[in-house]
Amino acid sequence: MITAKIKIDRDETYSSIVPVLIPELAEVRRFAQLLHSAGQYWEGEFLGWTAEYNPQKSERPLDSNMTFIPADFCLGESGIWFFSLMWEDGHDQPPVEFLDNKSVVVV
Repeated sequence: MITAKIKIDRDETYSSIVPVLIPELAEVRRFAQLLHSAGQYWEGEFLGWTAEYNPQKSERPLDSNMTFIPADFCLGESGIWFFSLMWEDGHDQPPVEFLDNKSVVVV
């Protein structure tokens, strides 16, 4: 875990700086891969953050060229710190990663 400070804008005139614990991404990736290997829906808390895993579905997404709904894993809180993985290229391919850490001001 890494202790970081994040900036939360409450309105145009006031921001708060608060410390948060941010997990090592390697540990998050290992956990997400365990869930992905099991292929079962999961929702809970991991390393202090809200997390969720959704397995791949064989149906076609609405208004998409994709032929399936990819598996995905997400951890964190959007606007504070958020990390996600999506298996866009298929179940057996590496996932695409997204990290929202724009609120982190000091690591």
